Amino acid sequence: MSTIPWLDAEEFHFPPADQALSEPNGLLAVGGDLSPDRLIAAYKQGIFPWFEESQPILWWSPSPRAVLYPKDIVISKSLRKRIRKGEYSVTTNQAFEQVINHCALTPRKEQTGTWITEEMREAYINLHRLGIAHSVEAWHKDTLVGGLYGLAIGHIFFGESMFSHQTDASKVAFAHLCALLKKWDFPMIDCQVTNPFLLQLGAIEIGRPLFSQLLSKNIVRDSPQQWPDNLNHLLADL
Repeated sequence: MSTIPWLDAEEFHFPPADQALSEPNGLLAVGGDLSPDRLIAAYKQGIFPWFEESQPILWWSPSPRAVLYPKDIVISKSLRKRIRKGEYSVTTNQAFEQVINHCALTPRKEQTGTWITEEMREAYINLHRLGIAHSVEAWHKDTLVGGLYGLAIGHIFFGESMFSHQTDASKVAFAHLCALLKKWDFPMIDCQVTNPFLLQLGAIEIGRPLFSQLLSKNIVRDSPQQWPDNLNHLLADL
């Protein structure tokens, strides 16, 4: 049985991602902390934290990897119609803390509790304050009804979680995010692991070699410094 390495509390060194276990898929290391420097170092290597309240910090790098290429997003006829109607307005970084709170608290099928612990919440709010974590919000009138958050490092967007309180609200937010990332020449959204929702939107699974190639090529590019407040214009002609 393979031994999972514990991370040094004083250093931000991770084992090579290809040393991750195949069962459970992608478990790489344990311990450390959720400081901004450690989190940024992890994501740059395709590693992310995921753990429950009763567990130590667990670090993962699964293969195959779920990704979505912004240029290949699948927009169904019903979603296209909803976007055209302008049912929701879409913004960025206007309500990050509300978005992450909703992601943590919104019930999900076949899931009890949440992996967005208070420790995780505070860590990603800190990254948001540093201009690394971003939210995309869908509003119905003045009410936040859907959204998502993730990290932009280089020219890779690392998706973390999304929520929806009205039909297709998170899909509308995601479609606008893809339009923005396509405009900025981001080749890939890291979705980590696949699920039926992501598959509907065009996510695919790729092996570690291709994922690592795309990551290393694009993580070193300069990340956009200014995110637009409003994204409604991006899909106005859809």
